[in-house]
Amino acid sequence: MNNNAEQEYTQPLGLDIGTSRIVVARNGDKSCQYDSQLNAFVTIPYSKLAESLLQRENVFHEVQGAEIVVAGNEARKFAEIFHVETRRPMANGVLNPQEPHSLAVIRRIIGKLMGRAAAEGQKVFFSVPAPTGEADGGIPYHEASMRLILTELGYTPTPIQEGLAVIFGELATSNFTGIGVSCGSGLCNVCLAVLSVPVLSFSVPKAGDFIDIQAAAVTGDLATRLRAKKETSFRLNGLTSDRTLNALTVYYQEVIANLTGALRTHISATQRLPMLDQAVPLVLSGGTAMPKGFLEQFSTALRAQEFPVRLSEVRLSSDPLNSTARGALMAALC
Repeated sequence: MNNNAEQEYTQPLGLDIGTSRIVVARNGDKSCQYDSQLNAFVTIPYSKLAESLLQRENVFHEVQGAEIVVAGNEARKFAEIFHVETRRPMANGVLNPQEPHSLAVIRRIIGKLMGRAAAEGQKVFFSVPAPTGEADGGIPYHEASMRLILTELGYTPTPIQEGLAVIFGELATSNFTGIGVSCGSGLCNVCLAVLSVPVLSFSVPKAGDFIDIQAAAVTGDLATRLRAKKETSFRLNGLTSDRTLNALTVYYQEVIANLTGALRTHISATQRLPMLDQAVPLVLSGGTAMPKGFLEQFSTALRAQEFPVRLSEVRLSSDPLNSTARGALMAALC
């Protein structure tokens, strides 16, 4: 979307600030419109020649002292060229405390995607993770930092937990009642809501990054390359003769077992669980849920033991990568 169109757009926005990708959703004439950038960066040593070449090629970058920080979608290409891992501004769903560039990179990516607010007080709902139950995991600091970035751009920001955003984006036909699960890179976020009111929200730390890092450790490959392979050609359909695919399969199965077990445990332990007269839907979203075979294996694991809530269906979002941003937009429009 060009800058003129962005200046003219004064309606609310939805923003998914994910560990792997940042996605902004706008309300179009007939459907939502999305823009996204990879939430990653690489650094290269500064030189005038390198900077001029990047400017000539219109590469998204910023000079930081003795380094040039290449961020967003270009980061993966440069990581491949130099055979290095992309660096991540976020880890486990929040700002990465090990990365000094984290806040500056996210500020640049959000600024590129959204620009300044086109109208005073323009609303934006932005995603935040649910707690894991062990500690806050830096969520208050992360939320406050994202709120500050958006406020500085002129927006009026409101946080929405990621699982609830999935419910807003996917479960309008069930009156926003059901279970939304966002299987992302840093976390798997879960929300059980009744008539859009969250009853239970939590997250589990085993997600896409866990799969990539563990598979990389046993194969000797780069996690960045495994992530790309997982997103483009991987099928979760049992063990094969390919060592890399086998490693991805093993750790995918661990993530599924951990997630379904956490769903069963958390819902069973909820003391204020409402009486549900009808079965409710469960919808999966997020990039980690996209490989063929994930839905089938998740459903099998979920029904291997008695589940505390009757389910009318278990399905995958028709647009898993944009589901959270769409739900944040729907909540902002309400």
